[in-house]
This record gives sequence, structure tokens and C-alpha cells, in this order.
Amino acid sequence: MAAHLPADLSDALLVGRVWRAGDINGPSVVVVRNGEVFDITKQISTVADLLDRQDVVAFAKSAQGESLGDAEALIENSLNGTAGAPYLLAPNDLQAIKACGVTFAVSLLERVIEEQAGGNPAKADELRKSLLEDIGADLSAIKPGSPEAEKLKQQFIARGAWSQYMEVGIGPYAEVFSKSQPMSAVGFGADVGLHPASKWNNPEPEVVLAVNSRAEVVGAALGNDVNLRDIEGRSALLLGKAKDNNASCGIGPFIRLFDDKFTLDTVRNAEIRLLIEGAEDEFRLDGESRMREISRDPLDLVSQTAGAHHQYPDGFMLFLGTMFSPIKDRGAPGAGFTHKLGDRVTISTPSLGALVNHVQLSDAITPWTFGVRALYRNLAQRGLLA
Repeated sequence: MAAHLPADLSDALLVGRVWRAGDINGPSVVVVRNGEVFDITKQISTVADLLDRQDVVAFAKSAQGESLGDAEALIENSLNGTAGAPYLLAPNDLQAIKACGVTFAVSLLERVIEEQAGGNPAKADELRKSLLEDIGADLSAIKPGSPEAEKLKQQFIARGAWSQYMEVGIGPYAEVFSKSQPMSAVGFGADVGLHPASKWNNPEPEVVLAVNSRAEVVGAALGNDVNLRDIEGRSALLLGKAKDNNASCGIGPFIRLFDDKFTLDTVRNAEIRLLIEGAEDEFRLDGESRMREISRDPLDLVSQTAGAHHQYPDGFMLFLGTMFSPIKDRGAPGAGFTHKLGDRVTISTPSLGALVNHVQLSDAITPWTFGVRALYRNLAQRGLLA
């Protein structure tokens, strides 16, 4: 059970949100200190407000609140659902949810394969082999926007092999898109959703930065940017349909605040593990990716998202991209990987714990109805608005 929480839990300062039933019947802001969960909503009513405080770490360490007990018990209930007991929500609330694509060389190759396959998984294996032969270069060694990247770009253009994904993979500008709406992300233990039209899809294990309204990175969480390879592969203009659906975004279990024990360098050096366990079959996929292989530094991605050109008054959560595109065959040889309903997906790293979700169809999951207006109605009923 402790594996779902940071390995150094006694040193970790975690913030998040839980749903509380009964008279509250709504979300509460919580902080985890030394493994104990405290509801601090009477002190600060949204996570966005908490992350905007100049003294966010000191406040989170000292804010008084009702004890909700042991964090491991909260994790257990979020997985198994004891009626009436608190359970975890996504740890963010009012923040925009943004995501970066094609930030690793491996994921760049897979996006190009999707594009050239036109969303057809049967073509992926052959295209992967020919593309690797055609490139003849280690893309991970090329700095985006550098003279070397521009030279490679011109070589590909001359050969008629340039791709829009290579443009954002090694060009000067990162791909940054809106993954889903504020309040729409699901949390630890919840189902994530696949659009029913998709037949070729996969999880994307990522680190998600928590950024406040001043574009300051104040913490990090784990995330699953659910990916519909066939829909996006048909056309990049279908990115919205491929990325933004009911429950297509998982974040959690908590946001860990940066302090002297956990820093951006911890994120830069993190190793992210992905475990997929099939419910319909005995399929198992277990792999790791290393954040140090990212092509663009996390702070560069933040600055390309926010600045004088674009402000986020409620802050934002930023998925940093993934290098893990599962290609292990699940069925016919050469067909590669795709989800089956009921898959259990676990994304983990020691400093952040583990995010666990199960895969279902987005139109079969409980519809998303609790948005920003519902949040403020609930807070008003509880007397928590100034």
C-alpha cells in the first residue's frame, strides 16, 4: 500500500483534494503531513488559491484542519470505495490543464508513425523499421531549435520526408495544447476514458508540473495523458477529439510541493515506471522511462506555455510529455499495443508515489457534471466564500 505514496513520505509535503460525503457533499482541500491527511478547506478553499500563496510551503506545513486519518487508508478507499468515506479527486481544481507533445525522441518517432500509418495500427511495425533506417540519426542527441536540428530538417524536406511532428520535436517551438478543461481531470483510483470510436490507443505516463498564476513551478504530480493513436493519426486537426474526452486525463495521487527535499532537479532525474495489467487477458507490460532523456527542459516548456504572450490567472497543470509509447504486441504479430477495457494502469516514481486508474469507455463512465460553477455553489453553501 505504501508504494502508492512517496517512498520518503515522512519528508513529503503533499496537497490534494478529496470528496467528502454527508453534509459537505463536495470537494475539500487537503494537506498530507507525515502521512496524516488534514482537511484545510476552512483555511483555503481551492488548490489554485493555495498554490498562489507566496508562503505556500510554510502555509501547507502549518495550516490547521480536521484530521481525516491516515493517508494509506485514503488511498485504500480510493481504490476500493467504502461507502461514505472520503476518496481522492484529481489534486488540481481551477487550473487550466495543458500538455506538451513530442518532447522525447521515442515519442517523436511514434507520432510520425501514426501520421504515416493514417491511424492504421497494422502498418505501424513496417513503418517503424523503415523510418529508423531512413532517419539514420539519434534524434535524442539533437537539441530542438539548434543549427544541427535545422540542418536535419532541411535534409528531410529535400527527401520529402518532413513531418509536422518533427517540426515540434526538433524545431524551436514546443507543442503545447489544451488537454482538458479545469475540474475535468480524474484522480487516483478512478476510471480513465477511451472514446468509443478509437481502436488503437495507449496510456501516456508523465510528470505534471503545478504552475501558479505567476508562472512559478511550485510542485509536481503524476499524470496519464490518455492517447488515441488512430484518431490523431488520421489528422493532427483531430487532436481535440483525440485528447479531450470524458475522463481522458488522470492526475495524482497528490501534488508534491517543492521544498528542500523535493525540487525541479528531482523531476529532471526521475524514472517513471508504467505497468499495464489486463483484466480480459493475462497481458502485462512493465517498462520505465527516464526524464533526463527529455529533449526540452521543463522550465523551457513552462516559458513556452506562459509569459507575456499568455497568462493563466488561475495557474495551470502542465503535462511534460512521455517517451513511453507501448509497442509490445497484444494479439496479432506486428499489431502492437492497444488497451482493452478493464486494464489497470499504474504510473509511478518513488518521489511521487503511484497513480492507478482503470480503463473504460468515455461514454460509459459517469458523466462529468461537477464543474467550476458547481464548486462555487458548494463552497457558498458551506460558508467558505469570502
